[in-house]
Amino acid sequence: MGTRENILDAALRIMRTEGYARATTKEIARAAGYSEAALYKHFRDKTEIFLSVLAEQLPGLSPLIARLGQQVGTRTVRANLEELVATAVAFYVESFPVAASLFSSRQLLAAHRERLAELGAGGPRAPQDALARYLGAERDLGRIAPDADPDALAALLLGACFQQGFLASFTGAPPTVAEREALARRLVTAVVGATHAASGA
Repeated sequence: MGTRENILDAALRIMRTEGYARATTKEIARAAGYSEAALYKHFRDKTEIFLSVLAEQLPGLSPLIARLGQQVGTRTVRANLEELVATAVAFYVESFPVAASLFSSRQLLAAHRERLAELGAGGPRAPQDALARYLGAERDLGRIAPDADPDALAALLLGACFQQGFLASFTGAPPTVAEREALARRLVTAVVGATHAASGA
């Protein structure tokens, strides 16, 4: 593992146990075994570290979301959504304890929101928007019902995934891989099953 990867690994450990608010760049650098100056050679600030942790250290929701557009018309809608939902549940289960402390202070949240805008990062709404675009494209192909609401479907699916992250953090009992896959099948059936076109999912 290189310096950058070691820093991200240390950042995830600290953010998972102490939360984002208490994870200082000094503490992250110390835990990784580097000086704070070495950390700043790879990252501009803690927000950039946080975004890199989410994208690179946690279950791969970001790359899956990024390639959603390429999956339009491929496999079945159901298969695409089940993969996405299972991954999203794993991601939110892992990320919830990391990000929750962002909400401990209005000032902290406002500063984080402002920094995300400066970096051009999509923020927590980006996966929902990407999923809605995917569902809209599948609707245009006739693979889900013509009266389906892509924005509502995306909100329902990812909202349910986020809820699982909250529940797992609260109970201390994250779902197993098999449980995540079973949940994905049930959620996709419940949310999309009633609206899919015969030739689609």
